[in-house]
Amino acid sequence: MKKFIVVGIVSIIIGLGAGWLLFRSSSSSTSSGKPGERKILYYRSPMNPTVTSKVPMKDAMGMDYVPVYADDGGSGGERKIAYYRSPMNPQETSPVPKKDEMGMDYVPVYADQVSSNQIHIDPATQQNIGVTTETAEKRKLSRNIRTTANITYDETKLYTVSTKIMGYIEKLYVDYTGQYVRKGQPLLSIYSPDLVSTQEEYLQAIKYRNQISGNGSAISKQGAEQLVQSAKRRLLYWDISENEIKALEKRGTPEKTMTIYSPADGIVTDKMVINGQNIMPGMALYKIADLSTVWGLAQIYQYELPWIKLGDKVDLQLSYIPGKTFQGRITYIYPYLDTDAKTVQVRIEIHNSSNYEFKPGMFADADIKSPITLETVAVPNQAIIHTGTRDVAIIALGNGYFEPRTVVLGVRGDSGYVQVLKGINPGDEVVTSSQFLIDSESNLNAALNNMTLPDTSANSNPPAQNNSSENKSEGKTKKEESKKDDMSGMNMGGNHSTPVAYKGVIDVASIDDNMDGKVYQCPMDFNVLSDKPGVDPKCGMKLQEVTIKQAEKNLIKHGFKIK
Repeated sequence: MKKFIVVGIVSIIIGLGAGWLLFRSSSSSTSSGKPGERKILYYRSPMNPTVTSKVPMKDAMGMDYVPVYADDGGSGGERKIAYYRSPMNPQETSPVPKKDEMGMDYVPVYADQVSSNQIHIDPATQQNIGVTTETAEKRKLSRNIRTTANITYDETKLYTVSTKIMGYIEKLYVDYTGQYVRKGQPLLSIYSPDLVSTQEEYLQAIKYRNQISGNGSAISKQGAEQLVQSAKRRLLYWDISENEIKALEKRGTPEKTMTIYSPADGIVTDKMVINGQNIMPGMALYKIADLSTVWGLAQIYQYELPWIKLGDKVDLQLSYIPGKTFQGRITYIYPYLDTDAKTVQVRIEIHNSSNYEFKPGMFADADIKSPITLETVAVPNQAIIHTGTRDVAIIALGNGYFEPRTVVLGVRGDSGYVQVLKGINPGDEVVTSSQFLIDSESNLNAALNNMTLPDTSANSNPPAQNNSSENKSEGKTKKEESKKDDMSGMNMGGNHSTPVAYKGVIDVASIDDNMDGKVYQCPMDFNVLSDKPGVDPKCGMKLQEVTIKQAEKNLIKHGFKIK
């Protein structure tokens, strides 16, 4: 009996031991799984890592989505931070944590959130291609405009000497071109039969008036006075001065010739008559120019016009007088463009020296010292890529990330800097060398991403499971595909783990896949929704968790329609 009991106890102990060993082996096998098997978190597009799916699927090009495993570096636990951006302005970035002007912390942007138009370059490559950067900041821009001025006559001080009577040149007092004359100096004397006869008529009219002054009637006296005044007016119209007429009255005999006098001080630039020449009324006899002031006509390019204004001082130098600087000032900016040279003409007034160092026809070097100074955001000229249709700058976001950004430029300063009106903020790191290589690499990445033609609704739904469904999908008409695109924003089925900008009538409740009564919504673009945490692909802001009712209120408040 005792032997039977001992055998039973031993059997029980052996059974318990075997059961424990089997349970341990099963637990170990269950916990470890099949050898080499790894836990898959999700699947991502092979061409665009920002497009993900919870189930295996193919992209628009037929390529399988790539699994992302839990043990991949940075995918399961800690995420790699690419750079930091301003919470209010996504274009303001920093490679290190900082605060904005309002004291708000910069938001981290992770490597898996980087936009498709951004590019990452490792430090070794940056050093090899010679990438250099400079911080954009507000600086004072000024400009000195250097050009050439063509010296010409002051048009307000040009004179033409002519006569109003027909006659003959009796004598020339100024008989060569280039002679200096003073105002009132005799130029020439003219014999005119008409002038002699008019003088005689004037003298006879005076004699007749004197004869009837004592015994003539009032009417006769009035008629005689009218004859005198008529003859005198004819002499005055012929530029005979009052003094010469008085001298004629005193002399009592007509003068054979009439003398023409200079109307101003200046240089005779043209002499069109010679001794004994017959002249006609209105004929130009001399041209006289006052060279006490001259004009300098300078050509200014269009982009230089913002820097000049009336009254600006100009330094001028003449090549035949080295080392000497003359002063002038801008008195007029012509209101039209030279269609050939594509320049605007500027008039510079110059006070000439006593020995007329500025001679019409010369060229002078002009340096326009603009008093205009702009304090504005500026970057080096070489930092801008001119594509022909737009201007692009490459911004260094930090930690090896770069982004091409379209900018609007203003005026250019003398120091090699150009004003930026839009696109760059103070503190941005702008690439100043090798930016063409970075821009071309970025454009290549963007082109490759566009080749995937991502569709939001397709990314969130599992792929077709049989050939018949694939054939049916391929047989859709363009009209049906267009309708699908219009409805893609509604995302009526599948999972909603990726932030999407919804359009049309939005069904917020359908986005709540886990049925917890909450969704994630962008605080700026309220139609960007998701059932999982994420970042707005448009503005880069982090989605905030809200209730379905609160999300609907926000949408209605900002003009969106809900179901």
